[in-house]
Amino acid sequence: MKPIFAVGDVHGEITLLDELLENWDKEQERLLFVGDLIDRGENPAAVLRRVKALADQTGAIVLKGNHEQMLLDFLENPSGKMHYYLSQGGMETIQSLIADSLDKKMTPEGLAERVKEEAAELIDFIRNLPLYYEEGKYVFVHAGVDLTKKDWHDTEERDFFWIREPFLFGQNKTGKVFIFGHTPVQNLHIDESSGIWVSEDKTRLDIDGGAVFGGELHGVVVEEKVITKSFSVKK
Repeated sequence: MKPIFAVGDVHGEITLLDELLENWDKEQERLLFVGDLIDRGENPAAVLRRVKALADQTGAIVLKGNHEQMLLDFLENPSGKMHYYLSQGGMETIQSLIADSLDKKMTPEGLAERVKEEAAELIDFIRNLPLYYEEGKYVFVHAGVDLTKKDWHDTEERDFFWIREPFLFGQNKTGKVFIFGHTPVQNLHIDESSGIWVSEDKTRLDIDGGAVFGGELHGVVVEEKVITKSFSVKK
């Protein structure tokens, strides 16, 4: 297996992403993003463009996060979803995706139309993202899987990018090691620190360092039997 350089939740932090990627060995390692590229943060559209280019040029693997799904949900049902999406940092994404400043009088439908027209390629890219990536004993996923299923592959689509407690603290009998984001590690460490979180049984690794909330953006290098390196950048 060619080593994988896996990146945690970026949430629009383009400067941190560029800094973290200086540690990525392009020749030796594949790149993987666990989702939540957008919303909040410095410039979500710049992150999307950068990551799409990496996917196109280097075959980087990009997984769908709940924030990518929220953008798609908003575009599908602008009036119904606008309020919730904006409360989750969606305005930063919308503003960075459309070319000029927002017209104060725009309706949710008008906004959604502009995003669909002006960012059509990026929206297509998001729409087609996979829910997980499996290789050897590792599964990369945005939020987690349903550990109560006989076969974790049968997890409901929504759970791959939304699940929390049942996955984080459930019994993992899958024989797999899961590397994921979604839940900021500060919520899992007793001291609220921003280092990578590892479950007690060592089968779950949370790399969402809560960068957008003043934490860290994490990257880990995953090899066949072991995680060999980790890198972190802070605001």
